[in-house]
Amino acid sequence: MPLLALDAMGKVFDSAKGPVHALENIDLEIATGEFAVVVGPSGCGKSTLLNIVAGLEEASSGSVRLQGREITGPGAERGMVFQSYTLFPWLTVRKNIEFGLRLRQVPTAKRQRIARRYLELVGLTDFENALPKELSGGMKQRVAIARVLANQPQMLLMDEPFGALDAQTRLILQELLLDVWREEESTILFITHDIDEAILLADTVYVMSRRPGAIKERIPIPLSRPRDHEATLSPEFTRIKREIMGLLWEDIG
Repeated sequence: MPLLALDAMGKVFDSAKGPVHALENIDLEIATGEFAVVVGPSGCGKSTLLNIVAGLEEASSGSVRLQGREITGPGAERGMVFQSYTLFPWLTVRKNIEFGLRLRQVPTAKRQRIARRYLELVGLTDFENALPKELSGGMKQRVAIARVLANQPQMLLMDEPFGALDAQTRLILQELLLDVWREEESTILFITHDIDEAILLADTVYVMSRRPGAIKERIPIPLSRPRDHEATLSPEFTRIKREIMGLLWEDIG
């Protein structure tokens, strides 16, 4: 059984001009431990798809199941990382990471121990008492990732988490995420516009069509792991990039 399964899932929004078909007949399966990435033209419904998996929106048709159980709302087994940093500005880095644990009434000593582990994992041990305003954008996103991981979700949902960062910081965090994914043996569903980022990170890339969004192609990524930015220079990487660009260009060209 896949960890996540979407079967003929669709989403229709009501508008003043009538129904808007955002997603149509989405079939998608993600195995435990898989790193799956979704790419597609702007407005094709990538974020809507992720919000439905997160339980923030309801599907209009079909089914969305996690470990065989229908998703009916948000749950601790799914952790969400957004493009914006969504940190509490009045809490220190460590207390931001501890926030979900505190809500679950995890004892203080255990909470602090877990927070420090993830601070070390994302390289922010020296900043545990800093406030978000004292951090760079990349550091804030590291805190956001650590906060989600501290709750030990079954699945990490990431909506263009590096989209607002400068190019150099983005490269650093891509490799950090690969390290974290390998260390934690996480399952990740990742949304991006960046084809290079998709290929670098993914086990599988799902290419979506323009609205109404549908899965146009499922592309396994055969590049060896562990993987870093040297992989982007390989002929195989270039071949896959051309394939994905061709699929996207059919919709936007």
